[in-house]
Amino acid sequence: MFAAERRQLILEMVRANGAVSLRELARVVQTSEVTVRRDVRALEAEGLLDRRHGGAVLPGGFTRESGFPQKSHLATAEKTAIADLAAGLVEEGEAIVVGAGTTTQELARRLARVPGLTVVTNSLLVAQALAHANRVEVVMTGGTLRGSNYALVGSGAEQSLQGLRVSRAFLSGSGLTAERGLSTSNMLSASVDRALVQAAGEVVVLADHTKLGTDTMFQTVPTDLITRLVTDEPPAHDDRAVTELQALADQGVQIAVAGQSGGGTGGDTAPAGRQPRRDVPLPGPRRGQVPGAGPQLRSATPLGEQSPGERARVADLRRR
Repeated sequence: MFAAERRQLILEMVRANGAVSLRELARVVQTSEVTVRRDVRALEAEGLLDRRHGGAVLPGGFTRESGFPQKSHLATAEKTAIADLAAGLVEEGEAIVVGAGTTTQELARRLARVPGLTVVTNSLLVAQALAHANRVEVVMTGGTLRGSNYALVGSGAEQSLQGLRVSRAFLSGSGLTAERGLSTSNMLSASVDRALVQAAGEVVVLADHTKLGTDTMFQTVPTDLITRLVTDEPPAHDDRAVTELQALADQGVQIAVAGQSGGGTGGDTAPAGRQPRRDVPLPGPRRGQVPGAGPQLRSATPLGEQSPGERARVADLRRR
């Protein structure tokens, strides 16, 4: 493929999806990430797109929301690894809320095996993934169906969540920064996500590395309300994503990073060769939080109890 053809295809993908990772662009145009990065720089110089943290986005600073068909084919291996790791946080007999999104849909597929679980959701995709799990009770919100992401939104959804209290919420979004927290491109979706947060004792955000540092229009969860982030390991060259992770950790967010190698498009088990990473230890109490007060997720393995290999991985992530 000639350079002009590659760049036209890259531009079409970004316009269709709003944001695309370099890894995904390289896979589609069948070339190296180094070559794709060079193409993205050239397109940015022409003002046709913006480079952003290991990927490319529409110009203008804020990404727009992609539809479900586009999202479902982006970062599939990363979403699978994140869902594998996040499922380990859920315990038998818990009551949780799960928001809308393709990553939370992957999580729901794994939650079907947790006995005695109650899942409250506004997502038809999450409910469908759990429909045949006879040991899981699914409670759906009311609301108006938003077809682009198969989610129930509006005042009906928000009112059905009033008075609800569960142990934790699992949410995804369009972007995540240490400055603004989790955000999305749609006002109605953001409003329902905020109601889900109000119903939960803890908030767990599921976001792959392409969303780190990406800012979108409507804030859903400010950083100081995020208990834990479950993400994938950024590529070695993506210094800005690692910097964003460190900034989130500095603000008290517990970071859990899923190791990822090879392909994979989902399922109930992790593909061969991929093992979930242990948590990066929390650097200190969340600002304004008294140590030991309030509900807590299972804590990360202390450094002193980790194997030499695990300590080396944590040290390597910090050095980046």
